[in-house]
Amino acid sequence: MSLDPRTGAATVDLDDADGLLDADREGLLRGASMAGAQMRSTAAAFDEGVFEPLRSGQPPRTVVWVAGNGTAEAAGALLVAALGSSTVAPIVTASEVPPWIGALDVIVVAGDDAADPALVSAVASGVRRGARVLVVAPEEGPLRDAAAGRAVTLPPRLRVPDDFGLTRYLSAGLLILHVVDPGMVVDLAALADELDAETLRNSASRDLFTNPAKVLADRFSAPSVVLAGHDASTSAMARHAASVLLRVAQKPAAAVTLADTMVALRRGLTRVPDDLGSSIFHDEEFDGPLPARVRTIVLTTDEERPAVLGRLSGYDDVTTVSAGDVGEVTVPTPGGRLEQQLAMLAVRLEMAAVYLRLVRG
Repeated sequence: MSLDPRTGAATVDLDDADGLLDADREGLLRGASMAGAQMRSTAAAFDEGVFEPLRSGQPPRTVVWVAGNGTAEAAGALLVAALGSSTVAPIVTASEVPPWIGALDVIVVAGDDAADPALVSAVASGVRRGARVLVVAPEEGPLRDAAAGRAVTLPPRLRVPDDFGLTRYLSAGLLILHVVDPGMVVDLAALADELDAETLRNSASRDLFTNPAKVLADRFSAPSVVLAGHDASTSAMARHAASVLLRVAQKPAAAVTLADTMVALRRGLTRVPDDLGSSIFHDEEFDGPLPARVRTIVLTTDEERPAVLGRLSGYDDVTTVSAGDVGEVTVPTPGGRLEQQLAMLAVRLEMAAVYLRLVRG
């Protein structure tokens, strides 16, 4: 542990495992490390028959994901982007129940606030119109009253801050899609094992150059950070990562598409003028501070990573991240389905946000 000369605040080195654990007074690392456990708890609910009332002999007209802000909303966006074109019923996201909802539809109401009027209204409207309703939220307060005996409820079984609740909502979404579309194979146990392995790769005891999350945390410490996705699913993940960085690490970051990023890069986003960046005689007291460097993190899938790397060739301060690798660190390429890669990226990005918070003391 050392002092930041600019602020006088205590800082922790990323390779100081004991210092990181001592600084984690809020249990953030534990929360970020429970993705696999959250997935297993949802799988256990499925095995116990919680989802059975939602089955039907006919596929629904639509699956509507109604969510509040935060990780529930992010999970819906990821499900639509990753699976919306391959399921038997279209998936749509909404902030409230659409007026056309009826008995042919399935509604998933997701959030962490049992008193949220929008969620309570969504449950009540869905039930009243005869839709099949799944409530992925705490079973308490007004939400419990609206759902009582008329909707399937899936309250959280593990106490995890909502900052790290994405995996629970994702697992519920994957299972409801399996229920309405039996042809969609979902193996949450295998996915939970992959998330546990990702957590282990990113554990505090592993040093910086063998720890993908710590490498990302180091890059997130740049003065300005841009997160970009090359398609709908990775753009949704970029927005989730920016949200977690702000909420957990108090680090503002822009979330954009790769197309936006390419325009900015061509216009010199990461370029420092030669007369400033290379001069050994530059004195900030007389010449003013150097332009703040911008670190760009581009999220991609393992399959698209080579093409994305080709587009970004020649630009400085740009890092391409997929589930299979990060920067100089390479881990076994999972070669899994898109939702598996996204879940692994979510774990890595959330743990990186935690490390960034802890190193600042």
